[in-house]
Amino acid sequence: MSTTLLVEQCKEHNPKAQLALYKQYCDGMFIVAQRYIKDIAQAEDAMQEAFIKAFSKLHQFKGDVTFGAWLKRIVINTCLDAIKARKMETLSVNEEVLTLVDDDDWSVADEVTVDEVHSAIDNLRDPYRVVVQLFLLEGYDHQEISEILGISESASRTNLFRGKKQLQEQLKHLHYGTGY
Repeated sequence: MSTTLLVEQCKEHNPKAQLALYKQYCDGMFIVAQRYIKDIAQAEDAMQEAFIKAFSKLHQFKGDVTFGAWLKRIVINTCLDAIKARKMETLSVNEEVLTLVDDDDWSVADEVTVDEVHSAIDNLRDPYRVVVQLFLLEGYDHQEISEILGISESASRTNLFRGKKQLQEQLKHLHYGTGY
């Protein structure tokens, strides 16, 4: 059955369609949730909560993006809300001394695999990890990141810059055999 048909049936509160749509997307959305929340049980809880939100707000889905993209945004926002609720410690940024950073001045060796990049991102500490994930993996811009995390755009740029530098160091050490 097509996703479009399932979504229409879910809008009519059809439980079988909801279960089918859940089964179709739960594995992928769990992977997205685990990018933000490392604890498996908490990531699963966030994913479940995101599905509940999605089903309750399905009338707002207009089809201007794919259902998967729409759901992914809900999962990410639910994970970020869970992180905020746990009041994770974040590094404060003194915005008075910030300077603009060049987002394009960054590269890694061609031999670096996607798995190595994901692993290196997982090793970053917050707030760098979350900003790097949102920017590099999810494609959010600094304005969107600032709204999602409740920080300024310049703080987003600075956290991305610092996170990229840490990533470069991790990946350079990995390929030159100097270890972490």
